[in-house]
Amino acid sequence: MRDFKATRAPEPNAKWLKLRVQLLFGLFLTLLGVAFGRAVQLQVFEQEKLRGLAQDQYVRQIEIPARRGDIFDRRGTPLAQSVEVDSIWVDPSMLPDVRAASRQLAKALKLDADELAARLGRAKRFAWVKRQAKPQEVAAVKALGLPGFGFSKEPKRFYPQRELGAHVVGTVGLDGRGLEGLELAFQDELSGQNSRMSGFRDAKGRKLLVQGTLDPLERQGAAVTLTIDRHLQYVTEKALAKAVEDAKAVAGMVVVLDPKTGEILAIANHPRFNPNTPESSSRTAMRNRAALDTFEPGSTMKPFVVAAAMDQGAITPDSVFFCENGAWPVGRHTINDTHQYGWLAPRGILQVSSNICMAKIAQQMGREKLVGGYHAFGFAERTGLALPGEGRGVIPFPKAEVALATQSFGQGLTATAVQIAAAYGALANDGVLMRPYLVSKVVDPDGVVLLENRPTEIRRAVSAKVARQVVGMLESVVTKEGTAPRAAMEDYRVAGKTGTAQKADPVARGYSDKRIASFAGMVPAESPRAVILVVVDEPKTDVYGGLVAAPAFKEIATAAMAHLAVPPSRTVAPEVAVAAVSPAPGAAKPVAAKAAVPARPALAEAVTETPEPGTVRVPDVQGQVGREAVVKLLAAALEPQVMGSGRVVSQTPAAGSLVEKGARVTLELATRQ
Repeated sequence: MRDFKATRAPEPNAKWLKLRVQLLFGLFLTLLGVAFGRAVQLQVFEQEKLRGLAQDQYVRQIEIPARRGDIFDRRGTPLAQSVEVDSIWVDPSMLPDVRAASRQLAKALKLDADELAARLGRAKRFAWVKRQAKPQEVAAVKALGLPGFGFSKEPKRFYPQRELGAHVVGTVGLDGRGLEGLELAFQDELSGQNSRMSGFRDAKGRKLLVQGTLDPLERQGAAVTLTIDRHLQYVTEKALAKAVEDAKAVAGMVVVLDPKTGEILAIANHPRFNPNTPESSSRTAMRNRAALDTFEPGSTMKPFVVAAAMDQGAITPDSVFFCENGAWPVGRHTINDTHQYGWLAPRGILQVSSNICMAKIAQQMGREKLVGGYHAFGFAERTGLALPGEGRGVIPFPKAEVALATQSFGQGLTATAVQIAAAYGALANDGVLMRPYLVSKVVDPDGVVLLENRPTEIRRAVSAKVARQVVGMLESVVTKEGTAPRAAMEDYRVAGKTGTAQKADPVARGYSDKRIASFAGMVPAESPRAVILVVVDEPKTDVYGGLVAAPAFKEIATAAMAHLAVPPSRTVAPEVAVAAVSPAPGAAKPVAAKAAVPARPALAEAVTETPEPGTVRVPDVQGQVGREAVVKLLAAALEPQVMGSGRVVSQTPAAGSLVEKGARVTLELATRQ
C-alpha cells in the first residue's frame, strides 16, 4: 500500500518564513512612521495654515463703512449729511427664470431690462441689482416675492438744502468718495476710518455679527463748518438767477465777502444743479466758476490801478488827464471811450470809466509798478480756498505800449471772481488784504479740532489814506452821473465799479463780440461790512455791468444789510459834479459837463487797430453767394479766389484780418443741402 505521508509536500523553509514576517513588519512600521510624520507636519508645522483655511469656511472679516461727516453752514444748518439706506442684491442661481425676473425688477426699479438681464446672467452667486435704493423701491422688490434677494445697509449722501450752495459743497459717487467741491477737497477728513470686525457666515453665505454693532462715533468722519450763511446764500442765488435769466446770459457768479475777516458769506453760480441727483446735470453745470474759472475782468480792475498809482506817488487825487475826446492812438491801435471826455481827475475817470485816461495813468506809473500794484492786491496768486483746481490768473508783463494800456483797464490779464472780491475787500479794509476762506473749522467726532481758519492778514496793499480816498471816489460811480446808478441804495452809501469786458476768442486769437458784465461794490461805503461782486457771462439784452449786474448787487446788498443788522448810513455821500470834470491846467473856470452818461450807452470796442497805409481789413463774406462775395472783396481792393459754387462757407484769411491791398482771399463755396 502506498505511503501518502511520504509523498506530502515538504514544510516551507523556516528561514524564508521569518524573512517574510520581518519584511511585512518593516513595511507596516514604515507606513506607521509616514502617517506619524504627516500627523506631526499637519498638527505642528501647518497648524496655523489649516486653522485659517477652516475658519475661512465660516468666519468672515466684515468691513463696516464709516459714516461720512456732515457739512454745516456758519450757523449750524446742515448742507450735507449721510443716511443709511438699503442696497439690493441677488443670488442669480436661485432665480427660476433670470430674464423674467429681470423684466419684473426693471419695471419696479425703472431700470433697463436687457442690461439688467445681461448683468445677472454674467454673475454666478452674487450681483448688485440697485445700490442705495429708495424705500419705495425696496418695498416694491420685496412685494415681488422672488427668491435669492438680499438687502444691505449702505451710507448714502443726502443734501437737505438741494441746490443751495451745491457748487461749494460738491457731490460724491456711489462709492461714497468725493467727486466735486469740498466733498473732494476734504475726502480724508469727511470719510472717516472704516472698521473691521469678525463674524460668522451661515449655510447661505449670509454674514452674522457675533460681537454686536460698533459705536457709531467710532466709524464717523469729521464735521466741516463753513463760513457760508444759508440765508445770504439763498438770497444771492435767487438774485443771480434773475439777473442771468433777464439778460439771457449763459452763466453768472456772485461772491459776498466780509472785508474785515476775509470770510466768504456766499458764493453762487448759475446754472445750478441738485447734488442729490448729479446724474441729471452736466459736469460744466457742477463747476464752481466763481472759485475755479479765470476771466478778463475789464473795468472793475481800474480802482486798483488808481490806488497803486496814488500809493506810489505817481499821481495825486488832484492830477488831471486829457481823455482825448474819446479816441487815442497807441501804435497801430486806438484806445476808445464810450463817450467823448476832456480833462478828468481820478474821481471822474472812475466815475465815467475812461479807458484812455486809465491808460495814461498806467504810462505815468510804468510797467513794473503797474504789475507790482496788481500783485499787491493778490492777483496772479491762489487765494487758498482749499478747493481742488482753484484758478490762479495771470498778469503778463506788458512789453508793448498797447498791452500796458489794455492792462490798465482789465484786458489782457485774468483773475478769478474770488480774487477780485478779495482785492475790493482790501480797499474796504483800509488797504489791508485779508486771506479769503470758506472753511471755518473741521472737528472730529471726539471734539478734536483738526483744522481752524481765522482772519489772516496777507499784506498791506496800499496805505489806509489812499484806500479811503479811492473808496470815496467809487461812491461817484453809483450817482446818476456815474455808470451804475441802479446800484444806489436809499439807506446806505454804496461804493463800487462797473465792468464790461470783451471776451477773448482763442480760435481767432483776438476778441469776440461777446461780453462779461460785472459790478463790484461795498456797503456801507463809510465802514464796509460786505463786498459783493456780481458777474454775468455773455448777456444778450444789455452788455454793461451798470445795467445787468448792478441791480442784482442792490438786491443782495439790501438783504445782507438787514440780515447782518447793519444800521443805516449816518453820513450822506457828498454830491459829485457831473462826470467829476476838472478844468484843464491853467483854465480859469471849470469846464461845464456836456451831459449825463445815458442809461444805455452805445456799444464800443475798448481797443481798435488802426490800419497802416497800404493795408486793408478783410471783409466778412461768410454765407453770401459767390457773386456778392467777389464784388465785396474787389471793392475792398482784394483779389478773390473762388473754389466751388453756392454760398461762402469759409474764407482765408479770416474776416477782420489786416492784409496788404491786392492780397489774395480764398473763398470756399458750397451748396446747402
